[in-house]
Amino acid sequence: MLQDIQSALPLGFFLSFLIGPVFFVLLETSATKGFRAALAFNTGVILTDILFIIIAYFSSYQLLENISNQPGLFVFGGVIITIYGLVTFFKKDKKEENSASKIKVHQTNYLGLFIKGIFLNIINVGVLIFWLGIIIVIGPSLENDSNRFIVFFTTMLITYFVTDILKILLAKQLKQKLTPVIIMKVKKVLGIILVICGLVLISKGFLPKEHLNPSILIEDMS
Repeated sequence: MLQDIQSALPLGFFLSFLIGPVFFVLLETSATKGFRAALAFNTGVILTDILFIIIAYFSSYQLLENISNQPGLFVFGGVIITIYGLVTFFKKDKKEENSASKIKVHQTNYLGLFIKGIFLNIINVGVLIFWLGIIIVIGPSLENDSNRFIVFFTTMLITYFVTDILKILLAKQLKQKLTPVIIMKVKKVLGIILVICGLVLISKGFLPKEHLNPSILIEDMS
């Protein structure tokens, strides 16, 4: 058990720094809306990860093959993320431009941010593929023992969550220096990043089938 915990710790830390839509939205939410808002968003992300792990555990390799044979899922998820990025980039909030940032904090919709975390993680097909790949790769070393799986993934998710909290706290330090104008610029940069992530996901849907086989997808996610 101790060995499983030691193996899960670095993977959980690495997972927290995977570059993708969730990574940037988490930092932006912390910097512009504060700790509790970012925590609400991240809780939605973590719960979705838990759901994906459960699905991956019971589906394993067959589901990974099915997803790789349906590139339309990548296109669909990529289009949604791209649209979300464009909306984020072009959206203008007059209240945000004319109000103090502390007023905005009191109006934060924590439930909405929680749902946003779930939604943004679900539409990124690559997240499910990542967890499927991890289970396929790690499974043999855990001897497919359900108790060892629970210990390993619980440790990894706790490490992931704690590391995210540290990122949130660091990003929160920027909040006092953010003016409404800077916040608007940050959101525009976030919008551009989301569009890029969406286009990358869409491009995976148009790759030749051999580039979407499970082994290559696992290597890409690693």
